[in-house]
Amino acid sequence: MIVLNGGSSSGKSGIARCLQAVLPDPWLTLGVDTLIDAMPATVDEGIDFAADGEVSVGSGFRRIEDAWMAGVAAMVRSGARVIIDDAFLGGAESQRRWRDALKGLAVLWVGVRCDGVIAAGREMARGDRVAGMAEAQAEIVHRGVVYDVEVDTGAGEALACAREVAARVG
Repeated sequence: MIVLNGGSSSGKSGIARCLQAVLPDPWLTLGVDTLIDAMPATVDEGIDFAADGEVSVGSGFRRIEDAWMAGVAAMVRSGARVIIDDAFLGGAESQRRWRDALKGLAVLWVGVRCDGVIAAGREMARGDRVAGMAEAQAEIVHRGVVYDVEVDTGAGEALACAREVAARVG
């Protein structure tokens, strides 16, 4: 199992796709965007995206996310190789929640860093994100999080970052 953590538009999805190409076995890629896209629009106390890019999650979102994390862990326990693409909005607390769900599994924790200004440029080019989210998340998602490896997509291409991560997969 590989968990990629970084802010919005930091390059996590690109690294995940490159990992699928460079790793010798098949790996599934699942991300927090997968979860958000699968959720109904009317979740009480769900997820809100403010005009300034701030993201707020409520208890309804957390309950569904907990079930999703348990489901991902069950897939890994059943033999699937999974790459998670996430943004730990709660920093260390978000990692703790994943650690609890993944207890007993081999996990490679990867910090995906990208300067907020660079991520903001990517965000603008994408056009599918709330402006300001990338810059707001660039550092907060890493607060208190412990990694096995960190990569910087502002300094290196996704493929080079993926190769650095793949070299650490056991």
